[in-house]
Amino acid sequence: MPLVDTKEMFKRAYEGGYAIGAFNVNNMEIVQGIVAAAEETQSPVILQASAGARKYAGAEYLFGLVESALKVSTVPIALHLDHGADFETCKSCIDGGFTSVMIDGSAQSFEANIAITKEVVEYAHAHGVVVEGELGQLEGIEDDVNVTTGSYTDPDDVEEFVSRTGVDSLAIAIGTSHGAFKFRPEQCTRNEQGVLVPPDLRFDILEEISQRLPGFPIVLHGASSVVPKYVEIINHYGGNLKDAIGIPEDQLRKAARSAVCKINIDSDMRLALTAGIREHMAKYPEHFDPRQYLKPARQNIQDIVAHKIRNVLGSDGKAIDV
Repeated sequence: MPLVDTKEMFKRAYEGGYAIGAFNVNNMEIVQGIVAAAEETQSPVILQASAGARKYAGAEYLFGLVESALKVSTVPIALHLDHGADFETCKSCIDGGFTSVMIDGSAQSFEANIAITKEVVEYAHAHGVVVEGELGQLEGIEDDVNVTTGSYTDPDDVEEFVSRTGVDSLAIAIGTSHGAFKFRPEQCTRNEQGVLVPPDLRFDILEEISQRLPGFPIVLHGASSVVPKYVEIINHYGGNLKDAIGIPEDQLRKAARSAVCKINIDSDMRLALTAGIREHMAKYPEHFDPRQYLKPARQNIQDIVAHKIRNVLGSDGKAIDV
């Protein structure tokens, strides 16, 4: 089936109290794993590519992988640009067949953010493509995004921003963070087992934004849970991910039941893939065929995405809705 945009996805998600997963793609195995999980759970899904992914895989190769997935998939799939840094990048993706783009002007002044977002919206809408904007900044590192000091979204700004730009969805900052090390130890507490416990998400900010923008789809970036199982496997087989910590899944599920219609997940898949490769290579040191170690890694991708769909997003069985 052809690519779809996210308008109907988000409308159904908002009304149904669930969210759509936006999963970052970088290579064939990741695309296959995500789409297999979406088929398994009968969930709509967003495949998203960052600027870093397009540089790594090549824009044409990446789009070709998505086109191949469409030929075997029966669930609705949207293709989204993650963290577009400028108009030219967004235009390239719009012209190249993406059905959704994000323009990230969050590091700029409020007025500059409005100006560049509006420019992208006007071009995108003229070509039937939807746009995600961002207010507030998430800490952390992911591909070309590197923010050392984040800032929460100010609810006083959201109505003006949405009205003046015409964006279709809005990414906000309520305490999520990019990467596998989402919180510094000093930001957390430790439980009786000595495990770091992150601070709660700012649901008060989310609630106020939802009241100011009734019915409007909200997006959460940096929402991987940094699954302990995969961190432990990586560390057991030679890795060094000390104090890697993510967002508790119960908090993400709570967000998905509210105005949050799109939740971005990337680090969890990277960890799942790496854990599969490290474990296989350690158990079978004589193997050198990439198919041997990428097969279990791809299965890890499918397993973690299916888990997120069922237990965090709540979008399982919703493919028929779109």
